Amino acid sequence: MVTRLSVNINKIALIRNARGSNLPDLVQVAKDCEKFGAQGITVHPRPDERHIRYDDVPALKPIVSTEFNIEGNPTPRFLELVLAHRPHQCTLVPDDPQQLTSDHGWDTIKHEGFLKDVIAQLQEAGIRVSIFCDPEAKYIEGAKKTGTDRIELYTGPYAEAFAHAPDKAIAPYVAAGQFAGALGLGLNAGHDLNLDNLRFFSQQVPHLLEVSIGHALVVDALYYGLEDTIGRYLNCLSI
Repeated sequence: MVTRLSVNINKIALIRNARGSNLPDLVQVAKDCEKFGAQGITVHPRPDERHIRYDDVPALKPIVSTEFNIEGNPTPRFLELVLAHRPHQCTLVPDDPQQLTSDHGWDTIKHEGFLKDVIAQLQEAGIRVSIFCDPEAKYIEGAKKTGTDRIELYTGPYAEAFAHAPDKAIAPYVAAGQFAGALGLGLNAGHDLNLDNLRFFSQQVPHLLEVSIGHALVVDALYYGLEDTIGRYLNCLSI
């Protein structure tokens, strides 16, 4: 099984928004990412729309030919957007409104009832659901009880520890992958994965279906170009 690469294009939108124009053209970049081999496109609209705007979603939905993944905090406005445009996957993330970036998974025990209701709405609309989750057995078990299809492991701690202690950094994610597989949950991962740490992660973590990568990939594209960069990330995933 080869893990799929979904490219998060939020940072492309951030560059576009800096000048108030349509450069770079977000729709064209999404098309090019797929042409260069990406197996999915991810967007994460936040309330302040500082990168992906809510009106980007209806423009992107018809042209994404691989997998369209919308992630975010399931506020009423967010859910209205997702249900109106029905992506292939919706990833639920417990972001605060002013949060710079996602930095923790759901407390699936505390929020079980809320997540159950949201997940049921999305699944009824034919949308696969993944929820952002820390690599802890109690939260993964809690995720199973919500009815979610998949979990997305928050990989920030792994990325931070990888350089000086890769075996220690990966250990909880290996255990999480094994546990998720035993429970029948699909497994995604994302946050601060890059060309240095991605191959090791994908080689070690079992049942890994998909990674979502944005910031590091866009930074690398400044040096290597978008096509070469996507090829490098795909190579990391071709175990």
